[in-house]
Amino acid sequence: MISKKHRAAFTAALVVPGLMLGACSAKDDDEGSVNTDDTETTTGGSADTSVEGSITISGSSTVEPITALVAEDFMGQNGNVEISVDGPGSEKGRQRVSAAATHVNDVSRAIKEEEAQACADAGIEFIELKVGIDGLSVIAPESNTLECLSFADLYALIGPESEGFSNWTDAQALATELGSDTTFPDQNLVITAPGTESGTFDSFVELVLESAGEARVESGAITEDDLTARADYSASPDDNAIIEGVTADPGGLGWVGFAFADQAEGVRLMPISEEPGGECIEPTAETIQDTSYPIARDLFIYVNKAKAEENAALAAFVDFYLEGLTGFVEAADYIPLADAAETESAWADRTAGTREG
Repeated sequence: MISKKHRAAFTAALVVPGLMLGACSAKDDDEGSVNTDDTETTTGGSADTSVEGSITISGSSTVEPITALVAEDFMGQNGNVEISVDGPGSEKGRQRVSAAATHVNDVSRAIKEEEAQACADAGIEFIELKVGIDGLSVIAPESNTLECLSFADLYALIGPESEGFSNWTDAQALATELGSDTTFPDQNLVITAPGTESGTFDSFVELVLESAGEARVESGAITEDDLTARADYSASPDDNAIIEGVTADPGGLGWVGFAFADQAEGVRLMPISEEPGGECIEPTAETIQDTSYPIARDLFIYVNKAKAEENAALAAFVDFYLEGLTGFVEAADYIPLADAAETESAWADRTAGTREG
């Protein structure tokens, strides 16, 4: 279904961890060795050295296709390097921390303060590298005829007060109370979306539900701790499974990253407005990059700093990743950074920590 989402078969070395706590575990003992030899990749990166060693990468299923393309090209030029890439999702990765820690973690949102603190507590330094941009696409079957969905509509359909709603019309009163003038269809409401282990889930809650639900907290209708998605929906870590679930019912609804949704068959990428009655913006490469589309997020990789110093193959891999960054991101159907200077500087200087400090 997703033509450019290469899920190459990589060496099956171990693997565990996803988000940052995977990088916040015990020291790895593999060290790469370097031989000079310039080569080029088909997607724009260039290898300055021929190296050997192993690299383990895990985390976000959203960022995985970019990193998988990089790994495929890099291994094609460096036959003595073995790279394992998987995308179990952020939370699941944190729960699977082992002594055989990852070298790089793919993350579909900036790491949280408590995650950064966990690394600090473990004595682990990481280098945060922004690699691209993705929009979260709210998807429905092609037969859905609604002109637009506002954040208020999405809160009424998917937020914590919608638990138990099985028909779109069940959410009508709440949406109206929130200022919406959308008329929902009289059909089953069947939600399929990322689970709580996913950075895509976190981003949707933060960008949409928390924004729309702020007034509900202030009014006392809910507490701040309640601000999350309803629990009674079909959750999956697999974006293709989400698309299949949404298209299986005329009343299907969900959300995935733009790159997946844009190439999927049978889905409609819903126009979104931040406020009821506001301008409805369709997710496109242009509206995501210029930030006019209201549900967009940055994509990151986090590199274990100590491992990058110890493992020459890892350092060469990240060099390769950033040299061809725009080509790799576009080949995976994501939106490239308008300016990668900050990312390049952070890696060149081996700057530890988040850009927020």
